[in-house]
Amino acid sequence: MSDNKFLLKLSQNLLEVLEDDEYYDITIEVVILRYIYGGSLSLEQYETSDIIKILITANELNLQELVEHLQTFLIENNAEWMETNFNLIYQTSFENSSFLELQKYCTDSISKEPSKIFKSSNYSSISKNILISLIQSDNLRMSEVQIWKNILKWGHAQNPELPSDPASLSKEDFNVLKGTLQHFIPFIRFYNLTGKEISDTVLPYREILPEELFVDLFSTFLDIHPNSVSINKSKPRKLINVDSNIITFKHAELISKWIDKLSTTDEFTPSYEFKLILRGSRDGFAPNKFHEICDGKSRTVSIIKVRDSDEILGGYNPIEWKQDERVYDVTNESFIFSFETADNIEKHILSRVENEQNAIFNVRDCGPLFGEYGEDLAIWGDDFYNKSYCIKRSYEKQIRKFQYYFSVEEYEVFQIIKESDF
Repeated sequence: MSDNKFLLKLSQNLLEVLEDDEYYDITIEVVILRYIYGGSLSLEQYETSDIIKILITANELNLQELVEHLQTFLIENNAEWMETNFNLIYQTSFENSSFLELQKYCTDSISKEPSKIFKSSNYSSISKNILISLIQSDNLRMSEVQIWKNILKWGHAQNPELPSDPASLSKEDFNVLKGTLQHFIPFIRFYNLTGKEISDTVLPYREILPEELFVDLFSTFLDIHPNSVSINKSKPRKLINVDSNIITFKHAELISKWIDKLSTTDEFTPSYEFKLILRGSRDGFAPNKFHEICDGKSRTVSIIKVRDSDEILGGYNPIEWKQDERVYDVTNESFIFSFETADNIEKHILSRVENEQNAIFNVRDCGPLFGEYGEDLAIWGDDFYNKSYCIKRSYEKQIRKFQYYFSVEEYEVFQIIKESDF
């Protein structure tokens, strides 16, 4: 087709699109014509809502180069507007198969902040395919049990005539719900649930699961601790990446909630990076090494593995560590904690600061110290050997059952970085 014939056909298509009341706008006409006939495009002067309309029109006219350019421009220059109008961007991107960059932007954003979709007012109207694409993501920052609950919520919303209580569902009702949710089941990572979560949220809906899956779930979780998950049967979601020899992403997820003062049962996880800045087995256990690496850094979590024990201890300091001699730092945001074992995060003690004047204790010859004289969590001694201890002074609770000295087998310090900063 010659250039003249191509432009004639394109002009005819443009007129057809602009005759549609949904798309007609003099701004769109000017921009599209300027692009078609002049090859020039300057978007800075236009409102973001107008650029969205131009994008939709360019897609209707199959101007793929322009479509790609507009998507890139929106993402790089209009992020704040798109966050404010996320539902519009989300709906627009997935209604048009060509808007791949916007789709990726939305999917990445939802993975980091699932509440944008799962708590939106129009959640029940989301299409099945869009929802399936979301729960397939390894990066969806939501616990598996909450993903399952939200899928059930969506399924019930598609069938409002069904009772909300599974105990009241008839066999026919279960068949209806099974038909609605059958394509979601393969993407729910049931083996990432605990035995208790299986009992509380899956067992009541066993009728909608394939029999083989239910039998295997039942036999898998029958003999393990109610708060434990099965090993290596489902790929874990990357709720939080953490490079640690001591804790897992589940510990990091819980600590993140503590930092934001969320309930441990909250379905959403804050978006933080746990940046490893010190590891004892790599950098040494000497107090001077702690201060060399950690002084001047704020928002740090210290994690301690107790020698000859399964215990994990730790503390969060929102302000900078210092090498000053016996100087207190004031904060009401710090906390200390302990896990009885690494395998069961449910058995933990969280202790927030009570006397904020003595929250953090800086001593040149010690590691991290929390509380009055640093005694609520005291890490010190040559190579942190047999001189560390915990005595309740300035924090709510005693985090160890025993007050005797212990040695540090391994310790790590992470700097907590907000998602918006990385």
